[in-house]
Amino acid sequence: MKFTKMQGAGNDYIYVDGMVEKIEDESKAAKILSDRHFSIGGDGLIIIKKGTKADFEMVMYNADGSRGAMCGNGIRCVAKYVYDHAYTDKKEFSIESMGAVKYITVNTENGKVKSAKVDMGKPVLNSKNIPVICDKDKCLNEKITLAGRDFNMTCVSMGNPHAVMFIDEHPADFDLDKYGKIAESYTEVFPDRVNAEFAKIIDRNTVEMRVYERGAGETLACGTGACATVVAGIVNGLLDNEVTVKLLGGELKIEWNANEEDSVIMTGPCEYAFTGEVDI
Repeated sequence: MKFTKMQGAGNDYIYVDGMVEKIEDESKAAKILSDRHFSIGGDGLIIIKKGTKADFEMVMYNADGSRGAMCGNGIRCVAKYVYDHAYTDKKEFSIESMGAVKYITVNTENGKVKSAKVDMGKPVLNSKNIPVICDKDKCLNEKITLAGRDFNMTCVSMGNPHAVMFIDEHPADFDLDKYGKIAESYTEVFPDRVNAEFAKIIDRNTVEMRVYERGAGETLACGTGACATVVAGIVNGLLDNEVTVKLLGGELKIEWNANEEDSVIMTGPCEYAFTGEVDI
């Protein structure tokens, strides 16, 4: 089976052209291929298919084989793949994932996609729809205790659930493995598990963050997590409407006008790492 390894801000996935290749057990393949010691290695597997509701479909699996609803960095790489491989000549097109349709604008250089802007849709702040167990309609700046330490969390869905916690220390000094792992699997609060972001406000237009992703652990970047973090910062009065999010793997630009009926816009890089063939 032919594959392409791609990354967006260091968030790396194995991409398979589902319009050419067929995988019998996609979940099993994701778990095997994502192993960084015994196979290709990556944050998961993304299969690119023709869409039914959109121009194309992104079928995403996490490294543990669980199905992923949305990946902001992954969808930019899908956009690059379909444009660079001449599946479309349009610079504006749509990609669906688990029924949710996102709209993409690609930026090209010498005929190839260099970066992409994605309409990530409206943020969801209603607790039941995230979902998060909270006695309020919106979980904004609510206390949560992880391993004996108190955090204030704001919960947002960007098509997948996020718990954003702003911290005082620099993210590089934060014990993400300890606290992120507990948060991700804290099913008494997050019935569907959660992506946990720990972020530090640098100024009103800059935030640094690390993320512990549901089903993948720490990743170098998370596009939906960056969107959720900016939304959380804006609703808590900490950030302005255009923010640069600094992650371990690079930077993403996030824009939101603080209106829950309007979309969050994400712009960031998308690059090839290598291509190859593998037996599964």
